[in-house]
Amino acid sequence: MTDKITYYAIIDESSSRERPAGVLRRVENDEGEVDETFSGNLEWEFSPLLYSAERGDTMLDFVAIGEDEAERIVARIRGLAASEE
Repeated sequence: MTDKITYYAIIDESSSRERPAGVLRRVENDEGEVDETFSGNLEWEFSPLLYSAERGDTMLDFVAIGEDEAERIVARIRGLAASEE
């Protein structure tokens, strides 16, 4: 099975759908699924956030988005990191 990747915008009380706090991806394949956020380290890292939300933690909202939008969020995070150097 080819990996199926679903992207989500992460929205908290200080962000919006238009300007999310971050991006998460769920990668599904024959071995199962894993969730990763694009971190301040500028790489995809394991995250339990979506699992927590699915179990009732409502601190964050996750809105499904397309790959293009996910790439724009990643580019924004990279730009913010570069401006802080």
